[in-house]
Amino acid sequence: MVAAFPGTRSRFEKTTTSILLAVSFCHLLNDVMQSLLASLYPLFKANYALDFVQIGLLTMTFQVTASLLQPVVGMVTDRWPMPYSLPAGMACTCAGLILLGNAHSFAMLLVAASLIGFGSAIFHPEASRVARLASGGRHGLAQSLFQVGGNMGSAIGPLLAAFVVLPFGQGSVAWFSAIAMLGMIVLGWVGAWYAGHRRQNASRPAVSRALPLPQGRVALAFLILVLLTATKNVYMASISSYFTFYVIDQFQLGMRDAQLMLFLFLAAAAAGTFLGGPIGDRFGARFVIWFSILGVIPFALLLPYANLFWTGVLSVVIGLIFASAFSAIVVFAQELVPGRVGLIAGVFFGFAFGAGGLGAALLGNFADTHGIAFVYRVCSYLPLLGLLTILLPRLPQRGES
Repeated sequence: MVAAFPGTRSRFEKTTTSILLAVSFCHLLNDVMQSLLASLYPLFKANYALDFVQIGLLTMTFQVTASLLQPVVGMVTDRWPMPYSLPAGMACTCAGLILLGNAHSFAMLLVAASLIGFGSAIFHPEASRVARLASGGRHGLAQSLFQVGGNMGSAIGPLLAAFVVLPFGQGSVAWFSAIAMLGMIVLGWVGAWYAGHRRQNASRPAVSRALPLPQGRVALAFLILVLLTATKNVYMASISSYFTFYVIDQFQLGMRDAQLMLFLFLAAAAAGTFLGGPIGDRFGARFVIWFSILGVIPFALLLPYANLFWTGVLSVVIGLIFASAFSAIVVFAQELVPGRVGLIAGVFFGFAFGAGGLGAALLGNFADTHGIAFVYRVCSYLPLLGLLTILLPRLPQRGES
């Protein structure tokens, strides 16, 4: 193999870090565009006279579309890898963004949200696989770098909404299609690396799919991870979708100040995501899951009763702690069910979107009937479901997967 591709091995070793940074950067671009949808809810609510149920339906359309498709994409690409599907996913997101900027009805907003969801479904499973391939065995670090790009993009989105779209109007959303074009160029290069990596390793034996534990224990652990992901993302959706409305209602903030409060939470979540991976590589994914899911409980319970200052402080602490779990959950699941990286990424990235979307729609109904403050009091108890973490097994040490 070396003779057929002289110098190939050293070239891929040298480009590992650059590939990790490239997929993280494109995840940032992807989620900047996606986060504009939620960041512009107050504008859409005013322009189209939407109620909270319709706001929830927008989130559900975007997130459930991604949720339903991501596991399917993951299963297909586990069997037939598609290196150049990455720029195709970015192109789909770009189309949704252009439509979002030019929509003239609620129905068009729903179509735009579904296109952005399609782009997410295509992008995440294969990008997560590339991050694992380029990890050099440091799977937690790789997943954290990949995920932190997305979290940073989600944090930047509200700032762009506050300082670009709100002053210049809904049509300015389409300007960000230039971001998608940049992402397509970078992902074309990543796709070429991925295709070359596959050629280099074509003669190697396939990764073993032997389960590390009895099938029943694997199924139980997998179900617990799914439930933890659902709990985490319904709670996070309560903040990302409705936090601006909450602080406006509770503390009479202006729209721009409310967007800045949302940015604080999302930026803290990005930092927590980054820290979770290296800590997981050092102490194990199970330890990070324990710390993140259980450690957030007291802060979540206090949030609905805090004043403006402590609401800001608690939202930062919650974002920092709670977000650290996700990369650890993905790595734990990949080790639990080896050889199915795309499926695992599709299930957990997809389920993250889907659970958050369904939760957002339900919470929107509660917000209309009982008030936004009631939503935050109810959601403060969700992290208590994290006590299920005690049922997660310890995985035996295994070789590279």
